[in-house]
Amino acid sequence: MTATVKLDEISRALGKEPLCGSLDKEVCGCYAGDLLSWVMSHASYGDVWITIMSNINVAAVASLTECACVIMAEGVEPDADTLKAAGEKDITLFSDQRSVYELCCLVGKVLCKNE
Repeated sequence: MTATVKLDEISRALGKEPLCGSLDKEVCGCYAGDLLSWVMSHASYGDVWITIMSNINVAAVASLTECACVIMAEGVEPDADTLKAAGEKDITLFSDQRSVYELCCLVGKVLCKNE
């Protein structure tokens, strides 16, 4: 069985507030990837999606897969159009300086402590 936590626990672990979206979502897992078509077919409901992608299609893919949030890694920031689209779809976005690997470890640690 996979542990679940609320997104606010991920936010606390990151040490930051989201750029947009709600923290009242369930997190069930983590997925890292940058090829949008691949993410569409592999990410799942409640995943924290970690990526270096920042274009407007990120909001569409996150909505389609019902990800809990998107963390843009390695200092990537969303542009205004992406931020607007994410806000309209209630997609929770974070931006973080850490590497994809470090962020996956952080999310995994939060999920594993709640098993």
